[in-house]
Amino acid sequence: MRRRHPLSARSALSWLSLLVAALLATTGPAAASAQAPDRSARPHQDTPLAAPNFKAPYPCGQRWTLSHHSAEVRRALDFVRADGGPTAGTPVLASAAGTATRMSQPSGAGNYIVIDHGAGWKTYYFHLASYSVPSGASVGQGQQIGVTGSSGNSSGAHIHYEQLLNGVGQNIVVNGAGLPYPSQYNQSYLTSDNGCGGGGGGGGSAFRTWGSDIRVRADAYLDSAVVNVLAGPTDVTVVCQKQGSTVTADGHTNNWWSKLRDQGGFISNIYIDHPAAQLPGVPVC
Repeated sequence: MRRRHPLSARSALSWLSLLVAALLATTGPAAASAQAPDRSARPHQDTPLAAPNFKAPYPCGQRWTLSHHSAEVRRALDFVRADGGPTAGTPVLASAAGTATRMSQPSGAGNYIVIDHGAGWKTYYFHLASYSVPSGASVGQGQQIGVTGSSGNSSGAHIHYEQLLNGVGQNIVVNGAGLPYPSQYNQSYLTSDNGCGGGGGGGGSAFRTWGSDIRVRADAYLDSAVVNVLAGPTDVTVVCQKQGSTVTADGHTNNWWSKLRDQGGFISNIYIDHPAAQLPGVPVC
């Protein structure tokens, strides 16, 4: 009877090579690569998520001053009006589109709104006098979400505003530019283009005036300084409107005034060639 001899090391290596070749022929490179994770499809953990084009949280054409207090939570900025108008009662606007949620913290933030913009971005609006939208509402950029007030732990009417990414406060950016963080008001100012209707400082709604020698005033009051005169019917761009002095002309009475983009002041809506006392599609200043 013939005795079998064990394979030599050289023969064993040859058989192993043949086995590997057979496996590769069966599975192929595609199968091997299919088992490997596709790292190229995953976003890098350090890549920041794109932020919305945030705008100021108050109406078009208004000029506010801002400050940051070292005791404030996260990277908040506080805003108060600096254009002669009242801070209290001014509409608070969504700085970008998203889903709004009502919140309340009587001992701190007071009545406030959180807007979820997606991709991890949220904005906060504290100390509201009242809400203007229900919880869960989808809001557009420039839509009124509340009224400026001093609810909660607040010493006076202002908008406390924050931008957060994945729960972490960010340095606030408006129209793609970072805002400064002065320690007190009246060192830095920001004029809003939110809700202007065309995006950017040149936005607004087109109307035509009627009448002759219409005085354009520095504010929406008859005792405000005259800054311009419209000699006759004029095409104008209205950036916002607000209530002011009551004006009567041709049997009509109106206390709404329009802020004109190019003439640097206000005229009574009575002199806008439109039947509505409050112009449609024009935000409140």
